[in-house]
Amino acid sequence: MKQDEVLKIEDIHLSFGGVHALNGVSFCVWQGEILAVIGPNGAGKTCIVNCVNGFYRPGKGRIYFQGTEITRKQPHKICAMGIGRVFQNVELYTGLTVLENLMAARHSRMKQGILSNALWFGGALREEVENRKVVEYIIDFLEIQKIRKETVGMLSYGLRKRVELGRALALEPKILLLDEPMAGMNLEEKEDMARFILDIAEREGFPVVLIEHDMGVVMDIADRIVVIDAGKVLAEGMPEEIAANKMVSEAYMGSEELW
Repeated sequence: MKQDEVLKIEDIHLSFGGVHALNGVSFCVWQGEILAVIGPNGAGKTCIVNCVNGFYRPGKGRIYFQGTEITRKQPHKICAMGIGRVFQNVELYTGLTVLENLMAARHSRMKQGILSNALWFGGALREEVENRKVVEYIIDFLEIQKIRKETVGMLSYGLRKRVELGRALALEPKILLLDEPMAGMNLEEKEDMARFILDIAEREGFPVVLIEHDMGVVMDIADRIVVIDAGKVLAEGMPEEIAANKMVSEAYMGSEELW
């Protein structure tokens, strides 16, 4: 493993009955980069993320995170290792406030017992203070101070997506997987989300894997791009290389003009 190689996906195959969703997918994610994974609908992009998270177990191939194989690990153990994820569909506790949702994401960091938490003294109190510090940092970072006490179910779709990003950050991940974080957003919301993603990569220093259909956003913020088509890696390279790749345009639109 190279020193700055964070995630390595090696010859992954995944099938559902007779349907081959992934057919020998391989690529790496490097420290500090924004890697965009693009491709037509049904290409297998979300399947890759699900394999990394442990929701799917590939029939063949291996996945390494910071040099440790995680191919067969359980999802909660993979999460605890530092792999954070934002889902394609919003998965929040809609009856809780923004603050409560972010604090709920800190549960894996809470080590105190039932008695200490019930009486809220000593270690439990110190633990609460430390966790609140992390959450308050995220609230400021994502500029959601005004909605911190709002019930999540009452927020706009764009704000809920921002809260979900905050919940992933509350895990203090070492890599962040974003599955279409801008789907359903208007232009202003997309610009805000793109800015946050860039800031995350710059401030926190860990890599971001971005699955996204908006090619304008991808070309603006991605350091590298992996193109998936029919469960295979069609192309990999810098944004300008992918933009000039005729096979990529044909995979999307059946023509040579995509950008």
